[in-house]
Amino acid sequence: MDFNNRVCVVTGGAGGIGLCISREFKKRGAKIAIIDKDKIAGEKILEELTSDGSECIFFHGDISEKSALESFADEILKTFRNVDYLINNACISNKGILSGCDYDDFNYVLKVGVTAPYMLSKLFRDYFSKDGCIVNISSTRAVMSQADTESYTAAKGGISALTHALAVSLAGKVRVNSVSPGWIDVKANFDESYYNNHSSEDKNQHLVKRIGIPFDIARTVMFLCHPDSGFITGQNITVDGGMTKLMIYNGDDGWEYKN
Repeated sequence: MDFNNRVCVVTGGAGGIGLCISREFKKRGAKIAIIDKDKIAGEKILEELTSDGSECIFFHGDISEKSALESFADEILKTFRNVDYLINNACISNKGILSGCDYDDFNYVLKVGVTAPYMLSKLFRDYFSKDGCIVNISSTRAVMSQADTESYTAAKGGISALTHALAVSLAGKVRVNSVSPGWIDVKANFDESYYNNHSSEDKNQHLVKRIGIPFDIARTVMFLCHPDSGFITGQNITVDGGMTKLMIYNGDDGWEYKN
């Protein structure tokens, strides 16, 4: 896929899945703009992305803060004038009801995971170029949970709903889709031998018999952004190795329920 001279904005783009997304778009010619609250990681990836003279941006900031979002957007528009792709990747977890996640903790996660994507979409609304695209990173946690995950799960449910709402409101201007990762081992950004770091049980519970890597998500994001995918909007693609499709009954495939 060729994204030559396209402007790709990635929140949380200095680590995890966001780091891989930033790198893969850059490999295909895009200009990258990252916001991340990890200053050291951000400066490191900026040095990597600009090593060939490319024009990229790293903005150190917390996307839960309105002023940081506005300053970030201003810098991007001042530098590039327009945006092609907005990848709302950043999110965190403050756990949930069993571990004392309180009012402020819970709302902080929602600000990062839902409010910030909405605000960036609003700030860039009139500056998306032709064939522009927003891709929100949701999660399989939006539709399934473990105990004590309410803050993260609520944020991912929110971003999934925000996706189809924005797709309708921005119809004709920009396409909006989401990707829901399953188990993604972000250590694979740095260690290609990650396949050897998991048990056979961990691998085999996936229908594809392996753990996911960040490139699985980056590749899906690039597919959705590409003009050839211009008939896709308001949709969510689950990338989880098939885990959410496996029905589990006690005694099947070695599964045993223990209360």
